[in-house]
Amino acid sequence: MSTATLQELQGVPKMHEGKGPLGGVKAERETLVTGGKSYADVGNDIAIHTEIMPTKLWWGAFLISALLAGVFVSAFAISIGTGIGTTGISHPVGWGVFIVNFVFWIGIGHAGTLISAILFLFRQNWRTAINRSAEAMTIFAVLTAGVFPLFHTGRPWFAFYWLLPLPNGRGPLWVNFNSPLLWDVFAVSTYGTISVVFWYIGLVPDVAQIRDRAKHPIRKLVYGILSLGWTGSGRGWRHYEAAYLMLAGLATPLVLSVHTIVSFDFAVSVIPGWHTTIFPPYFVAGAIFSGFGMVLTLTIIMRVVFKLEDYITLNHLESMAKVVLTTSMVVGTAYITEFVIAYYSGVEGERYHFSNRLFGPYWWAGLIMYGCNMAVPQLLWFKAIRRNIPVLFVITLFVNLGMWFERYVIVVSSLHRDFLPSSWGYYNFKAMDWALTIGSFGWFMTMFLLFCRFLPTICMFEVKAVMDPDKALEAKKKGGQ
Repeated sequence: MSTATLQELQGVPKMHEGKGPLGGVKAERETLVTGGKSYADVGNDIAIHTEIMPTKLWWGAFLISALLAGVFVSAFAISIGTGIGTTGISHPVGWGVFIVNFVFWIGIGHAGTLISAILFLFRQNWRTAINRSAEAMTIFAVLTAGVFPLFHTGRPWFAFYWLLPLPNGRGPLWVNFNSPLLWDVFAVSTYGTISVVFWYIGLVPDVAQIRDRAKHPIRKLVYGILSLGWTGSGRGWRHYEAAYLMLAGLATPLVLSVHTIVSFDFAVSVIPGWHTTIFPPYFVAGAIFSGFGMVLTLTIIMRVVFKLEDYITLNHLESMAKVVLTTSMVVGTAYITEFVIAYYSGVEGERYHFSNRLFGPYWWAGLIMYGCNMAVPQLLWFKAIRRNIPVLFVITLFVNLGMWFERYVIVVSSLHRDFLPSSWGYYNFKAMDWALTIGSFGWFMTMFLLFCRFLPTICMFEVKAVMDPDKALEAKKKGGQ
């Protein structure tokens, strides 16, 4: 078999020069793995952090995250014992920090499925270095998001049971299948289940490799159980590819369905600023935008901490930056459309709401939202900025901040001034609101750091599949010498 044919089978982009459409010379496509790595180097570089003691940097990040996670758990314990009135929630703002953070974290979880499933179906090879961490991020974001609406009910030990459509002795009392809140339960639980299975199936071959490398009997036993008896046989690979393709096909519609259903929580109401048909595509685009922003933040940190510069290259970061720029423009278009439709509708309540969003008591939140989500990402038009890691990292932080404030503006600014001026109010963040919000990031990062410690953060076998076999063989020979 020729080298060119082998490269095509392995998904390696062709590396050649030739005449371009205008007679010029085509530039070589940049490789996805740099540093002249052999196949053995890939296994060593990626698996090593699961075998050695963590660095001081990892311990520092973990201790801070664990402390914030403790604050998160304590805040929920207080809300159970005392009531959710310990937060700033009051009439007329009955939805506050719980729903803001729920929608934010569900949106964060979208990028993992997009990178893993949709880019896999479209054979985008640049996903191989980031899909594993993105999938893990999805699971941890869903686990973080699911806690908020449960505790927002005030009595979660009753609410959890009553949300399930189980055969019961409650007579005619059943869950309301017409409510989008119930469909949230179905959508988020289905999304979480598929994401966990998709992530775990992709882990099996790499966990088997760590099992084979393990020296300690307990490590060998634990990773042996997790690898499900994987041997790497041809038959095993055929079944694996079929299962992975099927799960990718199942996961892809969930990218659209989950946040569409979340948007129905708002869109089916009669509240000005919520009652609009633009919410489903607007929420989906915003979820992908915020999700890729978080993926960029985490991969840049992971790239430095675990010294993965040869696998998470500037090309990977630039590709994700382009997605962030594209979805930023989609979200910005949705923002402008909201104002145009409110004016065009002639509905006084809609016009007042969007005027209040710009000039009312929450003007500062709207300014942060529009500035971070529309203005700041426009810097990504410049290639020099897309390939400048410190600047790119700062931009991703602004994206995450702006998307959190988007949810804050949607929830709070629409509720604080309802139809009766006599009942208008202001939503003040109390200590409990801050504890729940900041603590949720600690809860999320604690799970993500534990994942980075014990499991491979990059899909080793997929990275090997996109490497140039000739260069890998040459690197092996040099390493042997």
